Amino acid sequence: HSHTHHYPLSTTAPAEPEELPLPSEKPKHEKHQTESPEAPLMRAVLGELRVSSVSPDSVQLQWSVPEGPFDSFTLQYRDAQGQPQALPIDGGSRSVTVPGLSPSHRYRFHLYGLLGRKKIDHVSTEAVTAGEEPEELPLHTEEPQHEKPQNEATTSQATSVQAVLEDLRVSNVTPDSVQLQWSVPEGSFNSFMLQYRDAHGQPQALPIGGVSRSVTVPGLSPSHRYHFHLYGLQGRKKINHVSTEVMTSKGEDLGEERQEKPKTESPVSEALPARAVLGELKVSSVTPKSVQLQWSVPKGSFDSFMLQYRDAQGQPQALPIDGESRSVTVP
Repeated sequence: HSHTHHYPLSTTAPAEPEELPLPSEKPKHEKHQTESPEAPLMRAVLGELRVSSVSPDSVQLQWSVPEGPFDSFTLQYRDAQGQPQALPIDGGSRSVTVPGLSPSHRYRFHLYGLLGRKKIDHVSTEAVTAGEEPEELPLHTEEPQHEKPQNEATTSQATSVQAVLEDLRVSNVTPDSVQLQWSVPEGSFNSFMLQYRDAHGQPQALPIGGVSRSVTVPGLSPSHRYHFHLYGLQGRKKINHVSTEVMTSKGEDLGEERQEKPKTESPVSEALPARAVLGELKVSSVTPKSVQLQWSVPKGSFDSFMLQYRDAQGQPQALPIDGESRSVTVP
């Protein structure tokens, strides 16, 4: 009985065009009930699509699934050249970062919730990417701008952001590394970025997870003076910034210490890292142009992760990942 009722309707459904909203640029969210003949599938519902952060070349979006779940999502938009793009997203995700965008450009994003390969529900939003900003701000000037950290916070967006970064201190020095600590008396940051110049004058940047309050900077040269600039980021926007200056210790001193008191070195370079252990790396989903990976941390915690691989042209790629994450989509 019910079969004859459903059959003619469901056969017409697959004929719908794949890039549904893109040609018309019209969100058809208002009446997603019109597909109600598919009642058994229709229990999954997409909530509001919000922009959680923007940078000159990326946008982070968030959404909710008040009723669900969905097997997967797909995000569709047109790039700055007007070409349609589609980004496949795992069904467990509730946020995505869309990379490779152009600065100061308005984009319309359409998020579809899929069950199997059928699009069940759809929400849209608009976002404008940030203007171009010089990425390596302090590296050119080599001037610590520590005196008034409030200065930068108030000008950029004090209203939406009350995160404060303070007191960048040196907690340990060796001939080839420096350990730094800092505090966040107010608010919280998604991540940090430490910038400095190496002994050859090349600018270096070290991404750090947002829960970290210390970092060990490896690969330095003995008896060399370094300027470190630590930025607190929300999304990809630098909100606040502190600086400090450090001189590494002399190379030969440690040689003798190492033989007499091996304890001096182990707390810095071995004991801390050794407590953190990475579990198995698993592939959780695959599409023609992306892979989602998952891993566990059975012991300890890491400041951040770094995923390295070679692309189809054999070029090495590196993807920095926040220390709290346990999965990543490689687009």
